[in-house]
Amino acid sequence: MEFHLKAAIDLAAAQARVRAMSAEETLELIRGLSRGLKALSEPGVLAPAQDAPDPRTAVRERSILCLESGKPFRVLTRRHLAKFGLTPEEYRTKWGYPPDMPLVCKALQRERRKRMRDMRLWEKRRG
Repeated sequence: MEFHLKAAIDLAAAQARVRAMSAEETLELIRGLSRGLKALSEPGVLAPAQDAPDPRTAVRERSILCLESGKPFRVLTRRHLAKFGLTPEEYRTKWGYPPDMPLVCKALQRERRKRMRDMRLWEKRRG
């Protein structure tokens, strides 16, 4: 059985578990899903890639937008970037960020900076 047909059957079965469907409705759903999945698997059918988001607007107050996945995070971790085969240094270079820029949202940067100032680690401790 072809992959797109099996995937369409699985999707239709999941839909049928959620709501009541007639036999004709189920078959039509499978046909439509199969056609759509088959079209997606053909080369050159996918829509052209959209323009990449602007790196200058990716760092926001409460989130940083991953320019690889398009998803917002508070921190872009090494583990997340590894999914795309990148290290944080490579990510910064690829998208034009300064090498010493932290990959965190602005609010978290301020919070960390304040916490470090409050700890005053640069002063010699008495004790």
